[in-house]
Amino acid sequence: MAIVNRTPDSFYRPGVTWDEGAALERVHAAVAEGADILDVGGVPAKPGPEVTVAEEIRRVVPFVASVRAAYPDLVISADTWRHEPARAVCEAGADLLNDTWSGWDPKVADVAAQFGAGLVCSHVGTLTPRTRPFRPFFTDVMADVTERVLGLAERARRAGVDPARIVIDPAHDFGKNTWHSLELTRRLGELTATGWPVLLSASRKDFVGETLGAPVEDRLAGTLAVTAVGAWLGARIFRAHDVRATRQALDMVAAIRGDLPPARGVRGLA
Repeated sequence: MAIVNRTPDSFYRPGVTWDEGAALERVHAAVAEGADILDVGGVPAKPGPEVTVAEEIRRVVPFVASVRAAYPDLVISADTWRHEPARAVCEAGADLLNDTWSGWDPKVADVAAQFGAGLVCSHVGTLTPRTRPFRPFFTDVMADVTERVLGLAERARRAGVDPARIVIDPAHDFGKNTWHSLELTRRLGELTATGWPVLLSASRKDFVGETLGAPVEDRLAGTLAVTAVGAWLGARIFRAHDVRATRQALDMVAAIRGDLPPARGVRGLA
């Protein structure tokens, strides 16, 4: 799942795809590098200036329509937590609603059901959209995550979302500290064992940076380590800034597991 942010103030490389032409070039590159899904967002997760519903729609909807016209078969995801932009992006051709704020607006599930779109059910603890955690506490963070995302998945199913299109996301860093995100990573097999496809969204996040003492531009190696562990434990979708490196890490894990043959195997044979 390649990330293309239609914002001027993202946490990583802010504004690099703010211009629509640059954003479309990034889409072309991501597809060539092996992206299966494109995730388009119009509002940063971090606190900042208000982005109104109308502005989010202006940033995202024409771009989604352009991507759909260029790539009829590409899965397009929209990173939004509000039902009005969700409806508009579905009308423009989006296939998946990536609700990173844990069902804050329950009407997003209704929109997904109406359009036959997929829905990501995430966990943010007690946070409201675009806020940061302060001393979050969980008796058992994985139990809290599991209860919330399974509850949201069931709510989405009751709303009419196709169960085959429901994804769950532990949402590393969202409402959590670094120790929580590390624990979720090593216990991810408990979440994949539920049977729902799991989205892992760890790309260059703060828990990687805090663990390694690395600024955001130096977090690729740590991100790929989390990606490999998540793949080994059964995660299915990987939201990434660095598509080519992520694709290679995932292919290597698949080959180690025996699920993918080497692209070329001549060593000791020729």
